Amino acid sequence: MENILRNAVEQRRKTLINILLTFKIFENEEQLSKFSLTELENEYKRLKSNSHPHSDTGSIQWKKKI
Repeated sequence: MENILRNAVEQRRKTLINILLTFKIFENEEQLSKFSLTELENEYKRLKSNSHPHSDTGSIQWKKKI
């Protein structure tokens, strides 16, 4: 059981590192390998929120119909 969890965490870390490298958020894998899984998840969430077209609260304008 311990190895299954460890493997799952390591696989998720590798996936997040590859995504962040693909989008050129960081220069090299060495920087990212020092991050914990939580830090990588936070960077990925930041990437998603910055690249999503509706992430800015000002992007959707509500208008009153009279």
